[in-house]
Amino acid sequence: MHGSTQAGSSLGAWLLRMALSMLALCCGISASAAPPRLAAVEPGRQLVFPQDFGAHPGYRTEWWYVTGWVETPDRKPLGFQVTFFRSATDHDPANPSRFAPRQLIIAHAALSDPAQGKLLHDQKSAREGFGIAHAKEGNTDVRLGAWTFVRTAQGRYETVVPAGEFEFRLQLDPTQPVMLQGAQGYSRKGPRPEQASYYYSEPQLKVTGTVSLHGKPVEVSGSAWLDHEWSTSVLDENATGWDWVGANLDDGSALMAFQIRNKDGSRLWAHAALRAPDGRITQFPPEQVSFTPTRSWRSPRTGASYPVATRIEAGNQVFELTPLQDDQELDSRQSTGAVYWEGAVTLTRDGRRAGRGYLEMTGYVKPMKL
Repeated sequence: MHGSTQAGSSLGAWLLRMALSMLALCCGISASAAPPRLAAVEPGRQLVFPQDFGAHPGYRTEWWYVTGWVETPDRKPLGFQVTFFRSATDHDPANPSRFAPRQLIIAHAALSDPAQGKLLHDQKSAREGFGIAHAKEGNTDVRLGAWTFVRTAQGRYETVVPAGEFEFRLQLDPTQPVMLQGAQGYSRKGPRPEQASYYYSEPQLKVTGTVSLHGKPVEVSGSAWLDHEWSTSVLDENATGWDWVGANLDDGSALMAFQIRNKDGSRLWAHAALRAPDGRITQFPPEQVSFTPTRSWRSPRTGASYPVATRIEAGNQVFELTPLQDDQELDSRQSTGAVYWEGAVTLTRDGRRAGRGYLEMTGYVKPMKL
């Protein structure tokens, strides 16, 4: 679930659907009288690899969402996010024109560097085609201009992102098997079974490469988390936002947890999964998952108040989350239309550091009055 996929988590796809409709109008993309028949997410479908590493254009929305922590040679910590979204439009798939805008590709990138005092981020969007943008089937291969995210035949991910104020050139090597979320990849996002996505993660990715700030590249190394989700459904009508975390724990474990919030702020749906170093996965149902704010930060730009320090409970597992920096608010109104908080966090358990991850929070910005 991600709110960029509102990528990468990083569930942003459901918010994206509304935002992409507006983007389509702005780009002059009109829906025809014969919209595509999109596939539904159903339980029991077995994910098949490497095929499912690639794109699924028959579903409404999809994203590849990478978040991670790296360090420079002088041990300076940095957080990074790279996300690519694919969204099917309502354009008639029978239209033979090469200009027919059947798919939209959107990308976000962000750098969390406490020395900058705020999140640095960039965003791009384009129609698929003409060598400018694509999301290929069969294996991970997404491109938007010079921004790329590709999985090699050996399983390594490579990403190049020349953003406005920074640049990523990173390699991400798997150290663990794919982690299927939910029921073997069928991940419920609400009380009704059709409110779901296909969802897998790749935790504990080993990261190497360079991060450039203002044209000066620096060697970095660390770890990352990859989420890949695709779906056609929308969230429950009472949902107003969500909180999600993906964390690489220091003992080799992997934690994913999310909650979808009701209009009154209560929990509408939730789920968590904890994979131990030996591969055993413990699933936690909604009633065993809670997010409890312990400290908030108010954005000077949007006025939104985000619970940047949070306690997460999954069964008898309790984690305290502390942000790398408070200001990790991302404004994507030039692409997906969302403003949300997503940033690097440290996890502690019983007062001792347990790991590092990323926390995403959507739905905290009040709608603008027209």
